[in-house]
Amino acid sequence: MLRVAVVGGGPSGSCAAEVLAKAGIQTWLFERKLDNAKPCGGAIPLCMVEEFGLPDDIIDRKVRNMKMISPSNREVDIRLDPLGYDDNAYIGMCRREVFDAFLRNRAAELGTTLVNGLVQKIDTGANRQGPYTLHYADYSAGGPTGEAKTLEVDLIIGADGANSRVAKAMDAGDYNVAIAFQERIKIPAEEMSYYEDLAEMYVGTDVSPDFYAWVFPKYDHVAVGTGTMQQNQSLIKGLQKGIRERASKRLFKGEVIKVEAHPIPEHPRPRRVVGRMALVGDAAGYVTKSSGEGIYFAAKSGRMCAEAIVEISNSGAKVPTEREIKATYLKRWDRKYGATYAVLDILQRIFYRNDAAREAFVEMCDDKDVQKLTFDSYLYKRVVMMNPWQQIKLTMRTLGSLLRGEALAPSNYGPVPSAVGRSDGDFLADEASQAIKAKSKNKETVDVG
Repeated sequence: MLRVAVVGGGPSGSCAAEVLAKAGIQTWLFERKLDNAKPCGGAIPLCMVEEFGLPDDIIDRKVRNMKMISPSNREVDIRLDPLGYDDNAYIGMCRREVFDAFLRNRAAELGTTLVNGLVQKIDTGANRQGPYTLHYADYSAGGPTGEAKTLEVDLIIGADGANSRVAKAMDAGDYNVAIAFQERIKIPAEEMSYYEDLAEMYVGTDVSPDFYAWVFPKYDHVAVGTGTMQQNQSLIKGLQKGIRERASKRLFKGEVIKVEAHPIPEHPRPRRVVGRMALVGDAAGYVTKSSGEGIYFAAKSGRMCAEAIVEISNSGAKVPTEREIKATYLKRWDRKYGATYAVLDILQRIFYRNDAAREAFVEMCDDKDVQKLTFDSYLYKRVVMMNPWQQIKLTMRTLGSLLRGEALAPSNYGPVPSAVGRSDGDFLADEASQAIKAKSKNKETVDVG
């Protein structure tokens, strides 16, 4: 019978392990940090809730309102109600430590062997064709170094993130990585009520030269973060200070309770299947440009990879070949989502190249047709076609917005007005003092990368 090791216990690894275990295939799922909290906005589309059987209790907030904020602090409100969505439509906001643990534990309940361990080395056999021997530290008994163990398997799914050891073992090739930096900030209940069902997205060179910055609501705090590409990573703390300053009047008396940083891929790896080793999620490079979305595509890639393995192995009765894995998993993935990644890459190149383009982007978001097309595509992960009139209208609006953006782009940046009638308050500006305060008042580890 086929033996499979899934390295990495995030959404991609857990969803892959779940499918394999359901099919009766011997599956081991490796995760070093069972309480891991990846620095991530934590937004999931509505279709994911049903598709992956997610219960309500792992969703902190059901966001029905988005606020886009331009470099000049122009605000565009995007509300689901006027767009014709019913009360059941929302963007889910999750804490990754809760979300990931649910998926991982469900895979274990279905028969996956969950290993609290760190894979340190992989022997790949002749020409990387296996069988594969994993050398890992098992931390299930506690202790700082773990117990050295080995495991032999026929196939490996690499779901171990941007710094994937599986990718290194299979010589998957390098890719550029961006960095995400996030602070969890606790604010008083009366201020938290402002974010009851609202998420904010800020754009501007001061908060990110490449993406957007976010203020996303969680159970009892907000996640405030940003990201930037590899060549700008030395700027990340300054960019985080930028989003804190822009949103400071809305984060009245904010107290940082956790600081997080993590690399994320900028594009897919050159090779995603080598021998009987396949990459999924961040390890494969499945994070979209422009939106920066990764959770849904991570879970979906893990599921699609595992489904292909179940199919071509006849539920574990034979060992698949490299050619078979490429012809099923990779071919289906690229056919289904290749166009999505290409379009979002183009949008990022157009609308994130300078502050004038970002002003134009936010102005375009004020158009109801744009809002409806965007939310249909995001909430349900389906391609929505525009009619000819909408295409003409959008083209003209884009050109007009780009021209006006040149005049609106600010030379300096200031905070948005208070949403709760407050002044600057006691929000701390210095990141070092925030991290120290967080560590002293909350025993969670402060991880800055």
